[in-house]
Amino acid sequence: MRRAGTAVAAALAVGAAAFAAPGAQAGCATLAFSVNDYGKEGPTRDAQNLLEKYIADWTKAKGIKTYTVGKKDVRCELFLNLIVVKEHTCKASARVCWP
Repeated sequence: MRRAGTAVAAALAVGAAAFAAPGAQAGCATLAFSVNDYGKEGPTRDAQNLLEKYIADWTKAKGIKTYTVGKKDVRCELFLNLIVVKEHTCKASARVCWP
């Protein structure tokens, strides 16, 4: 019985180590940033700019020094229609890969 418990504990420790060092392994992630504001051009531009900042901060926090960013996609949806002005929610996303 004691051996089974030790094997499980060892397996959990190895699994935790794999998650603790994501910068040491190659991989990809899709990152996104949403902005809700009046008009459509402003939230589109802001979502793109804030996504770039988020990617830089996220990779730095994960210890990823070199990475590539795929095509950035921005999708906007009408959130509120006040007849005179319309409010949109825009979501910018991109695939980020590191070696």
